[in-house]
Amino acid sequence: MIKKLIGTIALSLTCAVAFAAGGGYKLDHAPDRINDMAALQNGAKLFVNYCLGCHSANSMRYNKLTDIGLTEEQIKKNLLFTTDKIGDLMRIAMTPEDAKNWFGAAPPDLSVIARAKSTTMGPSGVDYVYTFLRTFYRDTSKVSGWNNMVFPSVGMPNVLWELQGPRSMDHVVVHETEAADGKKSWERTTANYDAQGFSVIKTEQLKDYSGSAVDKAIFTSANPSGNAAFDNNVADLSNFLGWMAEPMQLQRKQLGVWVLLFLALFLVVAWRLNAVFWKNVK
Repeated sequence: MIKKLIGTIALSLTCAVAFAAGGGYKLDHAPDRINDMAALQNGAKLFVNYCLGCHSANSMRYNKLTDIGLTEEQIKKNLLFTTDKIGDLMRIAMTPEDAKNWFGAAPPDLSVIARAKSTTMGPSGVDYVYTFLRTFYRDTSKVSGWNNMVFPSVGMPNVLWELQGPRSMDHVVVHETEAADGKKSWERTTANYDAQGFSVIKTEQLKDYSGSAVDKAIFTSANPSGNAAFDNNVADLSNFLGWMAEPMQLQRKQLGVWVLLFLALFLVVAWRLNAVFWKNVK
C-alpha cells in the first residue's frame, strides 16, 4: 500500500513538471523575491514599460501598487500614461478585435497568469514566467522572427530583447526513432541558431547508444557580462507577476501559521480536558 502511494505521488510530480513546462522543457527555479519591495517595484516598472502595451491586467488597479511601497505620487509620475488615473484598472488601448487582426489572437490578460501556470505539485507559475522570458531565441522561420523553448511557436516576440542583447542558441535533441520495418534506433538532432535567427540543422544516427532522451538548449550571449543583470530584471518581473496574481498571499501565509499554532494549542487543551473528564470513569 505504501509503495503504491509513493508511486502515485512520484507520477503526480512527474506529470506536474511536464505540464508546467508546456511539453517537457525543464523550468528554472526563479529567485524568491515576493518579500523584496525593491524587486517588486522594479518588476512593476518593467511590466508597465514592456508588457502593458499589449497585455492588460484588468484585475489590478494602479493604486494597489502602494502595497509594494510606492506612493501615489511615484505611481502618477513613473507608471501612469497620459490619460490614466491612479484608481484605474491596468487596461490597454488595443481592442480585442485589433489584437486578433494584428497578432492572430488577443494577448492574454496577465492579472493571474502566475497562478494559471502554477501546478499543484511542481514548479510555480513564477518559475514558468521566469524560464519563458529567458528562453527566447531568434528564428527567421517564424512570422515574429522569434521562438521560445518553453512555448514553441509562440506568437509573442521577445519584448525584452534590448535588455538581453544578441545571442545564439544550440538546441540538442536525442530521441528514439522507429523505422518502417519496426527496428528502433537513436538519433541526435542539433539545431544551431545564430544571433540573426538563421539556422543549421543536422541529424545523425547514434550507434550503440545506451543513454536516455535529451532535450536541452545552450545559449551563447554576445555580452556574457550582461546576463546577470538581465536575469535579475526577469526575476523581478516574474515575482511582480506572482505578487499581482495574489497580492494577499503574504498575509494568507502568515495567517495560516497562526491558525496552525491555534489548532496545535487547542489540540493540547482538548487532550487534557478529555483526560480529566474520563479519569474517574471505569
